[in-house]
Amino acid sequence: MSAKSTIVIPNYNGIKYIEQCLESVYGGTVTDFDVIVVDNASTDGSLALIEEKFPKVRLIKNSKNTGFSVAVNQGIEASTTPYVILLNNDTRVEKTFVRELERVLDEDKDKKIFSASAKLISLYDREKTDDAGDYYCALGWAFARGKGKNPDLYTKDCAIFAACAGGAIYRRELLAPDKVGSFDREHFAYLEDMDLGWRARIFGYQNSFAANAVVYHAGSATSGSRYNAFKVRLAAGNSVYIIYKNMPLFQLLVNLPFLAAGFCVKTLFFARKGLGKEYAEGLLKGVRLSLSAEGKRHKQKFSIGRLGNYIKIQLELWMNLVRLLMG
Repeated sequence: MSAKSTIVIPNYNGIKYIEQCLESVYGGTVTDFDVIVVDNASTDGSLALIEEKFPKVRLIKNSKNTGFSVAVNQGIEASTTPYVILLNNDTRVEKTFVRELERVLDEDKDKKIFSASAKLISLYDREKTDDAGDYYCALGWAFARGKGKNPDLYTKDCAIFAACAGGAIYRRELLAPDKVGSFDREHFAYLEDMDLGWRARIFGYQNSFAANAVVYHAGSATSGSRYNAFKVRLAAGNSVYIIYKNMPLFQLLVNLPFLAAGFCVKTLFFARKGLGKEYAEGLLKGVRLSLSAEGKRHKQKFSIGRLGNYIKIQLELWMNLVRLLMG
């Protein structure tokens, strides 16, 4: 039987985690799959470790750090299986991880599910959920469902706004340029998975949460911490760009009061953390990217035939705001 899935793992200086990550992948109940590691010019010896200890892994070696989106796109383009599973290098997976992700897409006979997100649990505190699927709300904020809560609260598959690419499965055929498309290279890192999931929703597809596909995630292994200048600049810019890309004018006008409030609160939040300058620089960069030729090329063109999808998305943005406020 041929493999259903290719697991794509981007790696940048992940020597602390990559060995245990790959050992857990190969120790699962499903053994028929391909693994591609895309290395972004690591200098810590992790590339040599993979070559020595995991000869079955197919390696793509970049001469510079291309960022998350470009790296995973390389892995996707090199794959030939019906499904592609993305996995962060700072993770360990349960034995049924691959089987449970594949099951969600296998059971979707109409092929309307674009992606399915695993349940990410903190590697260092197994009593805390890291991500049970991603939401996006009218404030212009992306947030992880269940963050910090007990994983036992999230035991059922359900619909989500977007899958967290730290551990998720995608239908490879829908990642083609003439379909939903792949990850936007302008998102060097952060919100690239939200952008892709949002785009799939515009096209009329759904994203799901696979409750029994469990991943233990260290978090911030590449950027170094939850809040730092590098991450704040990138995330701020992408938070502007993602709105420009995916909201037509009428939807932008509807959400403008919410978005203004959301960006004001974030500005104050990062100013109090001493990162206000970096956040403002990121916002400005996002505006410039949106107005650039490259940014305009990636904007989703509005189609009246997809008006119903936009309305569904908008209702969900308001519903997710309620979810956020209710905690």
